[in-house]
Amino acid sequence: MKKPSLALLLLLSGYSAVAQVAAPARKASAAWTAVAPAGAPATVAPASAQRIDQLLREYTAANRVPGAIALVMRDGKVVYRKAFGVDEVAAQTPLRTDAIVRIASQTKAVTSVAVMMLYEEGKFQLDDPISTYLPAFRNPGVLATFNAQDSTYTTVPARGEITIRQLLTHTSGISYPVIGTKEAQAIYAKARIPSGIGTPTGSLAKAMDALGPLPLTHQPGERFTYGLSVDVLGRLVEVLSGQSLDQFLRARLFEPLNMRDTYFYLPAAKQARLAKLHTEDATKQTVPMGRIGNMTPDYPNAAGTYFSGGAGLSSTIDDYARFLQMLLNNGTANGRQLLKPATVALMTQNQIGTVNQGDHKFGLGFSLTTPESAKVPGPSAGSYEWGGIFGTTYWVDPKEKLVALIYTQKYPSSTSRDLAGKFKTAVYQSFVPNQKAPASSAAPVPASAAGGTR
Repeated sequence: MKKPSLALLLLLSGYSAVAQVAAPARKASAAWTAVAPAGAPATVAPASAQRIDQLLREYTAANRVPGAIALVMRDGKVVYRKAFGVDEVAAQTPLRTDAIVRIASQTKAVTSVAVMMLYEEGKFQLDDPISTYLPAFRNPGVLATFNAQDSTYTTVPARGEITIRQLLTHTSGISYPVIGTKEAQAIYAKARIPSGIGTPTGSLAKAMDALGPLPLTHQPGERFTYGLSVDVLGRLVEVLSGQSLDQFLRARLFEPLNMRDTYFYLPAAKQARLAKLHTEDATKQTVPMGRIGNMTPDYPNAAGTYFSGGAGLSSTIDDYARFLQMLLNNGTANGRQLLKPATVALMTQNQIGTVNQGDHKFGLGFSLTTPESAKVPGPSAGSYEWGGIFGTTYWVDPKEKLVALIYTQKYPSSTSRDLAGKFKTAVYQSFVPNQKAPASSAAPVPASAAGGTR
């Protein structure tokens, strides 16, 4: 088997293959009624939802993804929740709906909410320089020249300091190790900057102190560059709260939302529920993923100390749906106001002005569907979304009061974004069959898959 490179592993999440073994859907737990405003249990999906069943059976039976878990909530009720295929190709173990999966960049939305909780407490202003709180980022420089032979470079002074708003919108100029610009890859590798995926050792504090003096790829605010911005924000949470990011998220989000299966590193009692990670061989067949460089697929089972705010969490589809439903409920869950409605509105509005993120705009932590990028059937304008590199995608459609998620665990994948797009179409055909086309007669611009790299 030809193993994928670490660079491929950390590229854009994709969707692909494996056998059909449908695990029975479990009855929604009582915790769901606490999240749902109406207090109703899961309802019976309409007959039209069989097209979702058909789609997921097709992909798993044809070895295009090992397994897939899907969940849809509408009007605060769980209307679809099923698992198909297998957790492990070799053993043909059925995939369960309560499997714990690596959600990678879905961590970013969670960290962004944590940041905005501190914003509501008056700890900072959005346009404050990050260097006010993290001095390592003071007086940033922008890359001017780069020598590929030895990774040396020169910089010019940035026209301004990096702001917290720019970190939340990925317009800071900070790139990514491995999947960033070729210059950033080399510079970050030389400085030993971790990606946050499969890097359990070390500390966020030391890594961000090392990142701070490194050059930006462009002037702050100039354009959208996906990178370690949210890892920087994770460190900001630690400095402002006096807690580790892990402790803060557990006390302020996971426990209030009853997210009992969401962790940076799993406790021993839950490690057996971690879904297996798969990849493709040369014939595009799904096979178990082995160790890649220093990364082992079982990194969530490590006794880790590195809490990546941009990519470190593992979770269940139920837990993350609770988080998204809280946002759809304007920050309310279990009778508690975790975020103010005005803050949720701020996070889900265009915060990058005329800058574009693919065909989308970007809020404070989310890719936003615009009137131009809205498809029919599909997410309405004003919907917000993102996903994770190992094949997880979510979106929230406030107009239709809909939350939807699909989880797989495979990378790389020859089907790329294919399954995610078809799942979106099937969800709207099943649960929003009367969705109308936009008033404009112009053909809609195709939306990017969660707007880019995850």
